[in-house]
Amino acid sequence: MSDDAAGLSRRVGLFQATAINMSQMCGIGPFVTIPLMVAAFGGPQAVIGWIVGALLALADGLVWAELGASLPGSGGTYVYLREAFQYRTGRLMPFLFVWTAMLFIPLIMSTGVQGLVQYLGYLWPGMTTGQGDLVGLGVCALVVLLLWRRVENIGRITVAMWAVMIVSVWAVILAAFTHFHPSLAFTWPAHAVELTHGSFWLGFASGLTIGIYDYLGYNTTAYLGAEVKDPGRVLPRSIVYAIVAIMGIYLLLQVGVLGVVHWQDMLDPNNVASKSVASAVLEKTLGKGAADTVTVLILITAFASVFTGLLGGSRVPFDAARDGVFFKSFGRLHPRHRFPVLGLVTMGVVTAAGFLLARHVGSSAAHPPLSVLITLLTTVMVIVQALAQIAAVSVLRRRQPGLRRPYRMLLYPLPSVVAGIGWLVIYGYADKANPGVHPIEWSLVWVALGAVAYLIWSRVEKTWPFGPKEIREEYLAAQRAEPVASAN
Repeated sequence: MSDDAAGLSRRVGLFQATAINMSQMCGIGPFVTIPLMVAAFGGPQAVIGWIVGALLALADGLVWAELGASLPGSGGTYVYLREAFQYRTGRLMPFLFVWTAMLFIPLIMSTGVQGLVQYLGYLWPGMTTGQGDLVGLGVCALVVLLLWRRVENIGRITVAMWAVMIVSVWAVILAAFTHFHPSLAFTWPAHAVELTHGSFWLGFASGLTIGIYDYLGYNTTAYLGAEVKDPGRVLPRSIVYAIVAIMGIYLLLQVGVLGVVHWQDMLDPNNVASKSVASAVLEKTLGKGAADTVTVLILITAFASVFTGLLGGSRVPFDAARDGVFFKSFGRLHPRHRFPVLGLVTMGVVTAAGFLLARHVGSSAAHPPLSVLITLLTTVMVIVQALAQIAAVSVLRRRQPGLRRPYRMLLYPLPSVVAGIGWLVIYGYADKANPGVHPIEWSLVWVALGAVAYLIWSRVEKTWPFGPKEIREEYLAAQRAEPVASAN
């Protein structure tokens, strides 16, 4: 069914689209990753991570921009892979995307749960590891329980989350610059940037991974393509404007924090700055009461991000199942409350499992839980989403040359090449940056399991390779039908 036929209307303008992207990009992430970024680079030169993360987001954002502008429907990656790769591999690629999304989406939510537990530790300094585990599991269960109903007025929850996040971020930035010491922020250690030294590039890859994690969400409007006004103009601008604006906020936050808190404190696991750096900034500048207040706001932000993330994530396998590209059981709704039961339960369980796994892999000093989660989710994303989408731009230009492209990638194919190199750096260094965790191997195993699941599913559904390919050039067909529709 086309998006128009489904009753979706194009009402999201440029301002709203940019705000939607920004609200998804900036949640709990910056409050918990600043110490990780400092650890990756080994000093205040960590600002490099935010800059290169933004450059990768911009290059990859232009991939999303061309695909979103030319295929402006609901589903984002799912639609792009379906249209581009149906000619050779049938429904395999969109199936694998949904399969991997069922892992990386809840892993993103696991980072929110871990961030919540970390900041709760500021208000509850005696919390043990076991108690933290129980709190995290309780948060996962509470989110699923709250979503176990007909969810109305989600827009209000999103607006409230956005407002709390904005207050939290600007409270930290303003407090930091009232007690800012340039010598702390801008005095880099000797040999901070040694391009010929392997350890620098290992830290660079780790910082790039953390940076792109913090920018994730710049593509949100591409998933809402069927509801965006003039997508050929609005989608590319909303992506670029959001990335530039968030980069400015992140740089102010990073530099402001470094100007108040000694960067060495962020590397000390026994120092509050290593786990609750925003609370440490507020305590140093405005006192314990202000720090407690902002910590509560950050806890609300973390909970809301998990709530809205699982709400949206549970719909991904549901939409694919209804479109005949995933297991039919994921397409069933609760008989009374009308929400996708299996998608919600599955992603809730994976969120809880990812949270526990990250907290108990290796030693906390060698493998901080957040670092483990970020690495796992980014490596899973690389193969089926990032690299496949980059290839999809070129495939669609060759397979569907007549497709209307209101926006064509600037300097094509340079942004695709830059984005591809960036994602490959993240992927290639993942094992070295996380010895003993084996994120590359886990990602390959997950994709291989997805391929096996697809073979089982395709055999039951009698589709390729156990049946004919169904070539459905949905957007080209709609484009050809436009003159007929207007004549009638």
